[in-house]
Amino acid sequence: MTSGHPPKDHAVPFSLPTHANGILPDRMIAAMADDGLILPAYPFVESQIQPASLDLRLGDVAYRVRASFLPGPGATVAERIDELKLHEISLADGAVLETNCVYIVPLLESLALPPKIVAAANPKSSTGRLDVFTRVIADGTRRFDMIGAGYHGPLYAEISPKTFPVLLREGSRLSQVRFRTGDAVLSAGELDALHAAERLVDTEKADLTGGVALSVDLSGQNSGGFVGYRAKRHTGVVDVDRRGGYGVDEFWEPIPARSDGSLILDPGEFYILASKEAVQVPPDYAAEMVPFDPLVGEFRVHYAGFFDPGFGYAGAGGQGARAVLEVRSREVPFILEHGQIVGRLVYEKMLARPDAMYGQRIGSNYQAQGLKLSKHFRV
Repeated sequence: MTSGHPPKDHAVPFSLPTHANGILPDRMIAAMADDGLILPAYPFVESQIQPASLDLRLGDVAYRVRASFLPGPGATVAERIDELKLHEISLADGAVLETNCVYIVPLLESLALPPKIVAAANPKSSTGRLDVFTRVIADGTRRFDMIGAGYHGPLYAEISPKTFPVLLREGSRLSQVRFRTGDAVLSAGELDALHAAERLVDTEKADLTGGVALSVDLSGQNSGGFVGYRAKRHTGVVDVDRRGGYGVDEFWEPIPARSDGSLILDPGEFYILASKEAVQVPPDYAAEMVPFDPLVGEFRVHYAGFFDPGFGYAGAGGQGARAVLEVRSREVPFILEHGQIVGRLVYEKMLARPDAMYGQRIGSNYQAQGLKLSKHFRV
């Protein structure tokens, strides 16, 4: 795989303001690529640069491996692939990845980060809603989805479809990466002040401890008497690049609301639910969903965690938007209750306001959303 184009000569090379703290917006991501700090094997495609992140594209080969791994210090991902691979699959013309197998795919983007910029990856919204478990790996790392300051090298996606077999090809985009410098997370006082000014969540007494608390909506009042969807098993293949191509009832079973506002999660099943609260992200901020507390219940909310500037924001065509939750029970059945806290939205400062906010010019599928499946399914 090629490492990308060489750095270009610029009169003004990419630089950060002194004492900068924040997430880099779209135009600074483009400037990083212009200066050779992001190295795509092929030029970026339309909408690949999002307001506060960059979509990462799959390369032309997938390696089926025996098990998930982290390379660890001093080791490369390519070396571990050679040790663990079972076979190679060409993605040039598309290929189906089977459920519960682990694949490693080199990405078309590699990095040459400067000393003050770190990167963090996350699944795209549509990836999470298909229950495709994916995370990004870099050489020498001890953690998934985290790329340290000054990293120079390739990126890889680990992919494991959990519910539906998926059809992928070179250029498919499952993950996104954010770039940040300094400490961008709002303090408790800053979050309180932002909520007072912008009303980040539509509840009278917002819980802002450690981020904006989000709870699950099991009332059915916001979605026609239904609270969510349970994925069907033994379905057909989902082409991740095919928009609106599949009927809902072939892949999903609607879940009606119960009078007691509860839902029993069955082990091993995958659910799409929604938050009770409608949230918004003002233009000068970005947010990320983080787990609430693993000790409060035997379930996992596995979500695509990035919320872009303008998500649910009135000025960007939203009036508050509900967070869609991708939920699994662990080893035992677990009862979720209406209003139970399942996650927190942590807000961070943008280094500058993006040129395009979420919902503007980029065809965002989830602006002003309620309970919503991924873009692959016809409404």
